[in-house]
Amino acid sequence: MLAGHQVHVFDNLSTGIRQNVPRGSQFTDGDLRDHDLESLLRTQRIDVVSHHAAQMDVRRSVADPAFDAEINVVGSLRLIDAAARQGVTRFVFASTGGAIYGEPSEVPQSEDHEAKPLSPYGCAKLSVEQYLHYFSVVQGLPSTCLRYANVYGPRQSAAGEAGVVAIFIARLLRGDSLTINGAGDQTRDFVFVDDVVRANVAAVEQSFSGSFNVGTGVETSVNELAELLQTASGRRVPVSHAEGKQGEQKRSVLDASRIRAAAMLPPPVMLEEGLRRTVEWFAGSLTT
Repeated sequence: MLAGHQVHVFDNLSTGIRQNVPRGSQFTDGDLRDHDLESLLRTQRIDVVSHHAAQMDVRRSVADPAFDAEINVVGSLRLIDAAARQGVTRFVFASTGGAIYGEPSEVPQSEDHEAKPLSPYGCAKLSVEQYLHYFSVVQGLPSTCLRYANVYGPRQSAAGEAGVVAIFIARLLRGDSLTINGAGDQTRDFVFVDDVVRANVAAVEQSFSGSFNVGTGVETSVNELAELLQTASGRRVPVSHAEGKQGEQKRSVLDASRIRAAAMLPPPVMLEEGLRRTVEWFAGSLTT
């Protein structure tokens, strides 16, 4: 039992780690694209679904948009349809804040900002949100879409499609140089994982529906991030620049006041504090 809930984790472990599944929860190894999801929901008596399974690499979505859609649209739709058929009482969807809006016409971007995604990944997330609107209005499946900023924190992988924070910390602790794609003046809203967890718990336990940004409202450039991480780690390494990546936008920063008001959430963890805690975890994981 976790916070009074019996949790069942469903994952194909393509990027996840079995040891990260919380103690006291049940686990099924499976893929959204071919698993009997209705049977799973029925036999496990699932009443709330928190859907975080995804192909989350923006660059791969640009290189292979059909593969991205197969997982992020079709896989998600199979789960949503199964949830509606099995009478699930609430569906929480991990969407994206930065990729769904595209380049901002105003900052910070609120949920009312026009959605003009610049990557297949962003298109897929927006499509799922629209499917959820249909299933909510027509099929009676209540849903909450959480539009994440750039999430970072302890236990984040520094491999594969990892975020820049984890990649930079791992390189700093090894004494390797840092490579910034593009000029480094591109900005992001870096939100600590604890704030994301609070938003998810609120979405599960409270009755608000719709789309909500989960971020800090603070815009930080990649160049500034590299400097903050060197300070937090106490390591100084050379920093170089490479060619910018297709499909990555210039600016992203989210206005998350709506969810903080709806769920009565505390102010977000400040970036310097979150980076300090993340560096400490990475440093500790290297010694255990």
